[in-house]
Amino acid sequence: MLAIDSYPSYTKTSKPSSESTETTETETMSYQVPKDVVSKWSVEYVGSTPIEELIQKKIDESPEDAFYFVDLGRVVAKYKQWMENLPRAKPYYAIKCNPSTAVIKTLASFGVNFDCASQSEIQQILGCGVAPNRIIYANPCKMKSHIRYAKSMGVEMMTFDNKDELLKCAEVYPNAKLVLRIITDDSQSVCKFSTKFGAPLDVCEELIATAKDLGLNIVGISFHVGSGCMSVASFESAITNSARIFKMAENYGYKFNFLDLGGGWPGNDNESAIAFNDIAAAIRPLLDRLFPEDVKIIAEPGRYFVAESHTLAVNVFAKRAMDTGYGDRKFLYYVNDGVYQSFNCIFFDHNSPKALVFAPGDRTDLYRSTIFGPTCDSMDCIAKDILLPELEVGEWLYFKDMGAYTVAAASPFNGFQSCPTTYYIESDVL
Repeated sequence: MLAIDSYPSYTKTSKPSSESTETTETETMSYQVPKDVVSKWSVEYVGSTPIEELIQKKIDESPEDAFYFVDLGRVVAKYKQWMENLPRAKPYYAIKCNPSTAVIKTLASFGVNFDCASQSEIQQILGCGVAPNRIIYANPCKMKSHIRYAKSMGVEMMTFDNKDELLKCAEVYPNAKLVLRIITDDSQSVCKFSTKFGAPLDVCEELIATAKDLGLNIVGISFHVGSGCMSVASFESAITNSARIFKMAENYGYKFNFLDLGGGWPGNDNESAIAFNDIAAAIRPLLDRLFPEDVKIIAEPGRYFVAESHTLAVNVFAKRAMDTGYGDRKFLYYVNDGVYQSFNCIFFDHNSPKALVFAPGDRTDLYRSTIFGPTCDSMDCIAKDILLPELEVGEWLYFKDMGAYTVAAASPFNGFQSCPTTYYIESDVL
C-alpha cells in the first residue's frame, strides 16, 4: 500500500482558452483525495485492487450488515475529466444528489463550488468552510425565511422563474444577484423538470421588464435539461435560447454576464445514451461562439461526480422457494437494504440497479428471482423476476454505481438503518 505522500500526481500543460491568457507554462496539479479527508474519514488507498476483494475483506469482518464502499478516487477522476473536456464551465456540485461531507470536502479542495436548494443545504456547505460566494441558491421557488437566511449569510446568487418570486425578492432581498431560469425541451430526459420549473420563453421579456421596474439585478440565465438527458440537442437548444434572451435583456438595460448550464450530466458513460465527453465536445464551440469571454459559465453536475463512486453490498438474510407450477422453481430473496433506504432511487430516480452475485462460483442454472428489501411493505421490492443462480441464506449481492440519489433520500422506516456502514477508499483510476 502506498504511503499518502507517495500518491501519484497528474501534470498537465495549460492551453490557451477563452478564459485564460496565452501561456506555455506547465501547471502541476495533484489529483488526489485531500489529506484532511484521508485522515478524518480513514480513507484507505487501494490502488487497483478489485472491488470484489475489498468486499470479501469486509464480509469477513462483518458477516451480516450491509455496507458501502465510497471511492473518492473516482470523484477526483471525474473532476479531472470535467476540467479536461469542459474547463470553461465551472462545476457547482448539486449536493441534493448526495450530501456526503467527505465528497463535499474533496470537491471543495479542488475549487468546485456548490448548488444548494434550501436553507439546510446552504448551512451544510457553509459548515464545511466554503465561502458564501461559492454557492448558488438554485431553487426558483423559495420560502421567504430561506431567502432571508441566504441574505444574512451573504449568499447572493439565486434563481427565479416567475413574477411572484421577483416580488418576494424585492421585498426580502432586493440586492440579490438573480438568475432567470428558462424552460427547456426535456422530452429526451428520464426525469423531466419543465413541468415544475422554468419560465416559458414567451414570458421571459415580461419577467425582465418586471425586474427592471422593481429595480432588481438580473445577471444571467440558467436552465436544466432534466436528469438522465439522452440528447446533446437538448443542451444545444437551451444554450441557443439563452443567448437570445441575453440579447433581449439588453433592450432593458441589462448586460448579462452569467450562464448556468444546470444539471443532466451523465454519471456513467457505459450505461448512458450519451457520454459526458460527447456533450462537452458538442457544446464547447457553441459556448465560445455565442458568449464572450467576460460571461461566467457554470454547470450543476450532481450524479456526474458521484454515481460511480458508491458500491453497495447487501446480505441475503432470508429466502423462499416457490413452485411455479411448470416444473421449475422461483425464489424470493430478502436483503438488508431496500427501497426505503438506498434503493429509493428506483422510485425517485427511475433507476434499475443491477444485482451482481458475490462469488458466483460455477453455478450455471438460473432461476426467476425477486429481491425484496427488509421492511414489512410489499412495495419494498428491489428487482422482480430477474435471473439469478440459486442463492443461500448468508450469501451476498452487490450493486455498483449507487452514489446518485440513494443515501440522499434514505429513511429509517420500520426501524431499519437508513444508511449502511460506509467505508471510504481511493482507487487509482486516473
